[in-house]
Amino acid sequence: MEKKILYLAVFVVIIAVAALAYTSFFSQKSTSGLDGQVGAQVSQSFLSKMNVPSSVSNKIGAGAVSNPPFKINSSVLYNGTKPMVVYIGADYCPYCAITRWGLIVALQRFGNFSNIKYMASNATDVYPNTPTFTFYNSTYQSNYVQFQAVETVARNEQQALQTPTSFQNLLISTYDPKGGIPFVDFANLSIQDGAPATPQVLDGYNWSEIASNLTNVNSSMSQTIVGMADVYTAEICRATNMTPQSVCSQPYVAKLLKTLA
Repeated sequence: MEKKILYLAVFVVIIAVAALAYTSFFSQKSTSGLDGQVGAQVSQSFLSKMNVPSSVSNKIGAGAVSNPPFKINSSVLYNGTKPMVVYIGADYCPYCAITRWGLIVALQRFGNFSNIKYMASNATDVYPNTPTFTFYNSTYQSNYVQFQAVETVARNEQQALQTPTSFQNLLISTYDPKGGIPFVDFANLSIQDGAPATPQVLDGYNWSEIASNLTNVNSSMSQTIVGMADVYTAEICRATNMTPQSVCSQPYVAKLLKTLA
């Protein structure tokens, strides 16, 4: 009898250890990858992989975007001579995670990022460990548009990162009174309230795999991320008075501006 109890106890321990290993493996599967890990700086060579050709965008258009920005009746919001794009999000947020992919692809058509870091959404939230990036402490330079990004809370949901300015809070209270994230204001011409598409499309992939799929027009990742980027590009072109011409004269931009009007 004592032997049976001992065997049963050992069996229970083995099952518990196996379950823990299984959970640990799958909770981390989306944060592994050859090109980096959470918190590591993204190289310029990797960012260049996210420069999607216009030939791809002209085939995809809005792609799988199901919640595009909504238009608002306002004059263009400038900071000096440049129209402003304002993003409010948080590192833990899976919906911010998918949105950042589209924003980065779009904004790189107008300028350049530096000090972008790899990030993944919270491991216990819905769509856990969604691979993404963080704008925290990053910089963006452009001759055409100014980008302001605020990441309010860290991935662990316990650490505060950045606080919106009084001006940014005014935008939020005016156009997003419920305070949902992600929030993106495209020069007060349109607002992205919530994610434009589901983060589920990135489940089980790492950063390299996602980036390598961006030019595959038949992949769900390309349809989603490039679709977002194309919509955001059109919104930015609306704000920049259709400059630069190399970006804003593309057929997909004109088509989307008619659809989004």
